[in-house]
Amino acid sequence: MTDLEFSCTGVRPEPYGASPTLLFGLRIEESDHRPVHAIALRCQIRIEPARRTYAPEEIDMLADLFGEPGRWDTTLKPLQFAHASLAVPGFTGATEVELPVPCTYDTEVASASYFRALAGGEIPLLLLYSGTVFTIGPQGFHAEPVPWHKESAYRMPVRVWRELIDAYFPGTGWIRVRDDCLEALRRYRSERALPSWEQVFAELLAAGRTKGGPPP
Repeated sequence: MTDLEFSCTGVRPEPYGASPTLLFGLRIEESDHRPVHAIALRCQIRIEPARRTYAPEEIDMLADLFGEPGRWDTTLKPLQFAHASLAVPGFTGATEVELPVPCTYDTEVASASYFRALAGGEIPLLLLYSGTVFTIGPQGFHAEPVPWHKESAYRMPVRVWRELIDAYFPGTGWIRVRDDCLEALRRYRSERALPSWEQVFAELLAAGRTKGGPPP
């Protein structure tokens, strides 16, 4: 049976992607140095939030995901980050490839909300591998699964994610709302002739800090 070992060697933003994408460097080694014809590789990436510490300002920003810090012993569970796939060309011994992982800035998605809450440091990730390995032997092509226990850990610098988002959404962000909520916001903006969405939100936030609530 083909025995593959996986490790993550680094990560960088894709500079010319159609959408925000991270490129994870993977090193794949066949322990017996037998030729591998190809691998149809799949990778699930999880965030392991319990494997780092948090500054006070980060704790405040993570309350929507994990609740009060006193509950974190039970709520600080792994978060799904991404699923990705890659066709790995043939090699003998070892090879290095880059796995493209699409990212979102939608703060309704738990992973994006988590990343945005971090002021710095590293993001503990766990890469779980699966897929199919193709080899050529005396009987011709042979296909076998990548064992489900194959995994590797990697600590991604927060700055890499920030560089990615800044490259695609410089100085901006966005949120997703229901159609009825968006229509209500549009009416609010139109009735007050507000020139930008930033001014709509600023006015509503300012009104929400007063006892009287939003203006009529």
